[in-house]
Formats: sequence, C-alpha cells, structure tokens
Amino acid sequence: MRWENLTGEGEHGRAAEAALFGADAVVTRTFDTPEFRGITFHEVRARSVLNRVPGASRMPFEWTVNPYRGCTHACVYCFARKTHSYLDLDTGIGFDSQIVVKVNAPEVLRRQLASRRWQGDHVAMGTNVDCYQRAEGRYRLMPGIISALTEHANPFSILTKGTLILRDLELLVRAAEVTDIGISVSVGFLDTELWRTVEPGTPAPERRLDVVRALGEHGIGCGVLMAPVIPFLSDHPDRLRATVRAIAAAGATSVTPLVLHLRPGAREWFMAWLGQHHPHLVRRYERLYAEGAYAPKWYQRRITRQVHELAEEFGIGPTHPGLARRIRPVQPAEPPAPAEPTQLTLL
Repeated sequence: MRWENLTGEGEHGRAAEAALFGADAVVTRTFDTPEFRGITFHEVRARSVLNRVPGASRMPFEWTVNPYRGCTHACVYCFARKTHSYLDLDTGIGFDSQIVVKVNAPEVLRRQLASRRWQGDHVAMGTNVDCYQRAEGRYRLMPGIISALTEHANPFSILTKGTLILRDLELLVRAAEVTDIGISVSVGFLDTELWRTVEPGTPAPERRLDVVRALGEHGIGCGVLMAPVIPFLSDHPDRLRATVRAIAAAGATSVTPLVLHLRPGAREWFMAWLGQHHPHLVRRYERLYAEGAYAPKWYQRRITRQVHELAEEFGIGPTHPGLARRIRPVQPAEPPAPAEPTQLTLL
C-alpha cells in the first residue's frame, strides 16, 4: 500500500495524499483500536464533502455526502468496493477493514452549505458506503451533518442498513419539521443463513425492519430498498413473498426492488464467495451476467413485476425508482409555528 509519507509535509507528501485521497483531503493519522479488532482507521481532514454526481450515472440525486470510505458491513456484493482501488487498497478484505474517516465532515459541510454558491439542492447520504456503519458509533459524524442540513433547511435523504440511525431519531424528527427528508432502509431478504454469509457485518434483517417500524411510530415515513435480490438464492417466489410481507408489516411507505449487480471489484469478490458457499451456481451466474455488470432486462422486469404485485397485495404504497421517498412528519395536536426557511422539494 502507498501509505508512507502521508504527512502533508512538503511536495512529496502532498502529491502522495492527492494520489490516494484526491486533492480534497489531508491524512492526519492511521491507527488500530482494540474495540474494533481487525479494523484500521485512516483519519483525514477533508477540504470538501459535497460531491457532485456525474450526470451519466442517471442517479435521482445530484449531490452526495460520504463521511466514510470502506465499510465494515462487509457485504460481499457491495458495488463501492472498486473505489478502494483508487486508494491503492484491496477491494476485498481491505474494503471491509481499512476505513477512511473524514473527521471534519460536519464543519466542512456547514461551511459549504453557507456558501452563496450553494443552491440548496437535495443531498443524498449512504449511497456509496453506509454512513451508519460501525465506525459511526465511534466518530459520531452524522449528528453534526444532520444538524448542519437542518440549520439550512436543506433537503436530504439517507439510505442505510444500520440500526444506529435510531440514535439520531430526535434530530431526524427536528429536520422533518423544517425541510423534506427521505429515509430508506435496505432489506433484500430475510434468510438468516444467507444474511450471515453475504452481509456478515450488518444488523439482522429483522432488526432493520424494527428501524422502519420505529421511524414510522415517530412520524417519519420510511421506504425499503429491497436490495439486492440475489438470483437463485433470494428470488424464489415464496422468499419474495415472505420478504415483502415482513416489509409491509413493519409499516414501510414503499418498497423498491433492485436486482444484484456485479461491477468490477465487487464481481471478483462476490464470485469468490459464490464458489466457496454455492459452487453449483457459479456457471449459472457466469451465464446470467455474461453481458456485463447487470442481470438481463427480462430478469429484472420479472423481479420488479413480482414485487410490485406483492406490494399491492400487502397494501404498500406505490414503489418509487429513487432511493428515498418524500415524507412529512405526523403533525402534533398543536403544530409548531411554520419554520422561516422556504420549503424545498425533494422529489
């Protein structure tokens, strides 16, 4: 790994930092800690945290904030694995255990939101790696980030597999009073054995559905990104039915299925996992994904149709192509005075 000389001292240090982190970060320290055995944290001080999404990505949002790079959720299919190669880090174990932390993310975001050039666009979080992964329990970056967005009545959305989001429940309720927010939880399946091997660092699917339920009870509607639907492992009609039924029972406002995609970096890691745990499926995957990172359109349409029909059967609202659904908080008996900032449209 090219981690030597990342001191920020002199031209060589600055050049090395730029090679690893881009021009917008300075490495401050790298260390291991006993309570996170096997995990190495690389703390950096970012110069910018608002990231513009390339138009070619066709994402339903234009700006993101990612306080972390790498993720201890260790999902074997994670599409973001490739980004670790840009840091000269391994996209397998390295992605799961070498976590880059932008320790000054809240204050940098607050400064950027106050800039005259900022137009108050929607900000998406959790779209690259999970902002509520285990590291957030140590660094507590999200309370400051949410507070900064709330202070500027800036619309935002969060996608997560982490139950730690409930720690910030009061902040989310407060944000929903002044701006549009969207919360989505990712639950692709319920199978315990599959979860333990394919998403070993995440809370159990049932615990994630408890998050959906708790948010709803506090007036924050929560959608579910049913992702990924894993071919030949979680796509049987009975399994799809059980998952959608549980999502409906948790009070989700919407359910959006997303079939597994295998981009470079993730593909190699997933196929190695498949060969170890389900070797009889390797050839079937090679055929299904022969044309690239995405399953064939006919397969994606079939899964989408099945989930849509089940959602209608179980009384879930219309599904949405985006990662989060516009929500409004439940109004108390005596609603507070209207907030001064102008309301912005999220979706």
